[in-house]
Amino acid sequence: MASDGRVHARPSATTTEPGPLGLHPLGLGGARDGLLYVPRSYRPEQPAALMLLLHGAKGNAGQMLAATYAFADAEGLILLIPESRGVTWDHKLATPGADLAFLDRALAHVFARYAVAKERLSVAGFSDGASYALALGILNGDLFPRILAFSPGFVHAAEPRGVPRVFISHGDKDAVLPVEQAGRRIVAELGAAGFDVRYHEFAGGHSLPADVLRVAAQWLRETTAPVSAE
Repeated sequence: MASDGRVHARPSATTTEPGPLGLHPLGLGGARDGLLYVPRSYRPEQPAALMLLLHGAKGNAGQMLAATYAFADAEGLILLIPESRGVTWDHKLATPGADLAFLDRALAHVFARYAVAKERLSVAGFSDGASYALALGILNGDLFPRILAFSPGFVHAAEPRGVPRVFISHGDKDAVLPVEQAGRRIVAELGAAGFDVRYHEFAGGHSLPADVLRVAAQWLRETTAPVSAE
């Protein structure tokens, strides 16, 4: 694996091993694996939106699925929810480890089986997963045109690639990652760096409420580039 934090998997014009619909394990082996949810609305002839979704510290794929299932189903999103190799993610992508390799492998696994619209790819996460999503998305902006960070703690990305659009949410009463030192500071840093950032601050704590997902869904629809007619 290269030392620059880059993801090498890319969507393909053709799928080699068509996969099933619905919810199933990634099946990539190991005690910590992940989940893949493919909505019933998916059609191989119509490339779908895909979201790479990263859990928080000490979390798992099931927790993230429970929070986002209705959102994904309503929006027709394929959800790829891998699990970190340890209790949380590798945050220093300048020296990537097993997490980055597993994410790359998981994406390649999905791209080989499902038609994915490259302009509708996003990376998202909650808490530690949100911080990781920001770093991963900024370092791979040529793959992920949109990043969604729900209650992130920090952003670390030394060598941006592309200029992805960013959605950040944070609770005004977050006792785990206080909004002044986390969400608001990150928004200011990214704005100063030239990123297009949508910030949604909500009344609440360290959580991912359904109404925040509704705002995020609207932002995704607004920022998705239209597919040009061939």
